[in-house]
Amino acid sequence: MVSGEQINKSKSIQQQTGKTFYFATLLLPRRVRYATHILYAFFRIADEVVDTSENKNSRTKIKQLDEIQEAVLGKSLTEDPSLKAFEELRRRYDIPTTEIVAFLEAMRMDISKNRYTTFEEVEEYMRGSAVTVANMMVSIMKVEETEEITRSAAALGKAFQLTNFLRDVREDIIEYDRSYMPKETLEKYGVEYKNIEDLEFSESFAEVMREEITRAEEFYREGVEGIKYLPEDCQFAVLLASILYADHHRLIVNQEYDVLTRRSTLSMPDKVACLIKGWWHLRVTKDPTTTFYLSTRMSNGVMEENQHDGKVLGRVFDVKGLLINFQK
Repeated sequence: MVSGEQINKSKSIQQQTGKTFYFATLLLPRRVRYATHILYAFFRIADEVVDTSENKNSRTKIKQLDEIQEAVLGKSLTEDPSLKAFEELRRRYDIPTTEIVAFLEAMRMDISKNRYTTFEEVEEYMRGSAVTVANMMVSIMKVEETEEITRSAAALGKAFQLTNFLRDVREDIIEYDRSYMPKETLEKYGVEYKNIEDLEFSESFAEVMREEITRAEEFYREGVEGIKYLPEDCQFAVLLASILYADHHRLIVNQEYDVLTRRSTLSMPDKVACLIKGWWHLRVTKDPTTTFYLSTRMSNGVMEENQHDGKVLGRVFDVKGLLINFQK
């Protein structure tokens, strides 16, 4: 049985390292929330092995990932409370071994690969780094895995991951000499990896960002369609996570696509504004997909009337402005 200590340790890891996802996680029912803390802690522990500054030896990192894999698959013992909790979670929810192995294989890929020629290569990486995460969330929610659920979960996982890539261009290149921007997209607009390495922002790089944001938003459109198939008490948390991640695109656009000299970060007023707007629109529309479009800068191309209503509501209900004024 997972102990309170294990849950608290996992919760602390998520709270400290995954603030946006943690904010949405708090709205999940307890039966799913605690399991999500444990899942996230496992993901983060593996990620930290790859990106830790104390250990730069590739063989040592791979060995540590191998040890994590053995522990969470129940093939060896571990003293780490979060890994112990994940191993029990795996058995309780029958999380497929293939998903765990695929996730850890993506972490190994981060050790050996730091540039991507095509988007197909990026998508192959995301099968392990993002789709597995979505699939494990589906497992702990105990959702029947229909074709619609499988497709939309994969799309939403990729959407979140692509937003992270776009938000973290500067951090990834400075701290890890890594870029997930496809070389084919860079070359299309006359940009080279050296421009990213030198943090040289240009209008050409802005065009790269526009194209990659458009690509990410196509995954959001496909992904949010599946939220209505989730358990009712989980829908708003997943919807809010989608709104929060997509809101990074608003910030990136507002800073004219310059993610090389600064990082877009959601403030607490931003997050609370997304929460209240999402709650309000869902209360009115009763539809997660419509709520997503009304709560973000995105459009699905057939919602002009609803978008107009949303703009009117936005003028009347300037949540972020109220929150900022309240904090002063």
